[in-house]
Amino acid sequence: MSLGMPLSAMAQSADGAPNFGSQEGVYMGFGAGANWNLGGLNSSGGGLTSGTGFTLGGAIGYDFIGFRPQIEVGYSWLPTNVNIPGTALTNKVGQLTTLAALYYDFMPKSVITPYVGAGAGVGFVDSNTPLGATVFAYSAAVGVGYNINPMFRIQLEGRYLGTTAVSVNVPGVGNVSGPNQNIGVGAGVLIKFAAAPAAPPPPPPAVQATTFMVFFDWDRSNLSQQALQTIKQAADAYKTKGSARITATGHTDTSGPEAYNMALSLRRANAVKDALVRNGVPAQAISVIGMGEKGLLVPTGDGVREPQNRRVEIVIN
Repeated sequence: MSLGMPLSAMAQSADGAPNFGSQEGVYMGFGAGANWNLGGLNSSGGGLTSGTGFTLGGAIGYDFIGFRPQIEVGYSWLPTNVNIPGTALTNKVGQLTTLAALYYDFMPKSVITPYVGAGAGVGFVDSNTPLGATVFAYSAAVGVGYNINPMFRIQLEGRYLGTTAVSVNVPGVGNVSGPNQNIGVGAGVLIKFAAAPAAPPPPPPAVQATTFMVFFDWDRSNLSQQALQTIKQAADAYKTKGSARITATGHTDTSGPEAYNMALSLRRANAVKDALVRNGVPAQAISVIGMGEKGLLVPTGDGVREPQNRRVEIVIN
């Protein structure tokens, strides 16, 4: 008459690493501990007392990340003060229980997870019959789990287990019956069989930009023959990409007033846009930017006429 301690048995850590409670899945639990009887068999003229016994148990369940229904089986053994040959009272009493239970994990995605649970089922307690006394069994548990990783949890648990009254026919004494209440503490491990989280998909390959350069004469925004050929190449490259965007960014050298150069860079960029449109590029696919003297290709001082700086950069993404 003792506590059967089947394990109830584990959650995402604070640093984001996955652990036992990070995904649903089937689990199994195993554990062992010590147990004590709170209410023994009593009769007029005698009684039964017991010491510290042991308990072993196992469980199988499904973790819904919070609620955990499970089936648990436990066996416990207690030493007693009575040895009557021909009866179940031979300085020991054994008990087997099978329970359907429901547990609830608080903070199921934390590393440390407190939990509570309750169950009900059937118990078989040593008596004069071959299978022992068949009784109704019920339990309540409270514990705390430590989630090591997505597969393993270790836990400590305290449990109360009771049954309906157990009777034993003792020669010379008669029918002895009484309550069967037990408490116990134990430790165990849960093992989850959920599939590992799928690896994140690889990042999409970086889209490589294609760049073309169109150069201009000093203080001019008209397009040379060579510039027109370059623009046609850019338009053809755009068409091969299917869906793309074009940015035309105008620049000037450092000669002339800054405000004038800003306007000149815009005229150059718009001239390139118009030529791209004539070559079949949709106008809505082209963005125009004027940079003026900013973004020099060849760094120079103020007032320098540098041909490499008088340009429009065509970038296709």
